[in-house]
Amino acid sequence: MLANIVVETFLKGGWVMWPILGTFFLALCVLLDRVVWWLKLRSTLRLEKQEDARKAIGSGDFQTAWDLGKNTRDPFLTNLHEGMTHANTSMLAAMQLHATHLIEKSEARMWVISTLITLAPLLGLFGTVVGIMGSFSFVGDEQLAASKVSGGIAEALIATACGIAIAILCLLPYNFFRKRVSVLRGSLERWINHTELLVKSAKEHGHDLEAFASKKQDRSASRPKTQD
Repeated sequence: MLANIVVETFLKGGWVMWPILGTFFLALCVLLDRVVWWLKLRSTLRLEKQEDARKAIGSGDFQTAWDLGKNTRDPFLTNLHEGMTHANTSMLAAMQLHATHLIEKSEARMWVISTLITLAPLLGLFGTVVGIMGSFSFVGDEQLAASKVSGGIAEALIATACGIAIAILCLLPYNFFRKRVSVLRGSLERWINHTELLVKSAKEHGHDLEAFASKKQDRSASRPKTQD
């Protein structure tokens, strides 16, 4: 019963309802994609290991920090490992490049949602205009033209209502995801700045991260290459 009402209402909205339906499914797919991405990111966070890595860096125990950042899915620990790998060139630049890549992933396809927030109401308005133009074609044909015009206008407004509904559906998650991106960016900036301070503190106490990174690279270069 409900399905029949939905289909009947959809058909009354005119042919513009088909592109509006397309925007709805596109919005739904993008929103689901973003939800899954953020849930996966959250599942990879290891707060205790992050704290252990910070303590290890501050105390000069670079090997422990290296091991924590190796073979992990935690983006912050991976960021630390990336910086330690390039400590003899520019640790800060390496961490910032990795963080920029992660931020780009968090913002992926957000432009689609932003576009649909504007496009859906415009499609609805276009459908309404087309419907009203069709309704006024009845004027002068018969005595019941007024009722047909008013009925046609009511049906034409279905497209506008659906377009606005899609925009509202997209707007709230869009602002939520933008906030999550902002929080992630701030967290990465604090992580990088804190790591830089800990490295400088460790160096003042005789623990040189650059020397540690150079040894790691020398060991990696001295290992015999296996042949297929």
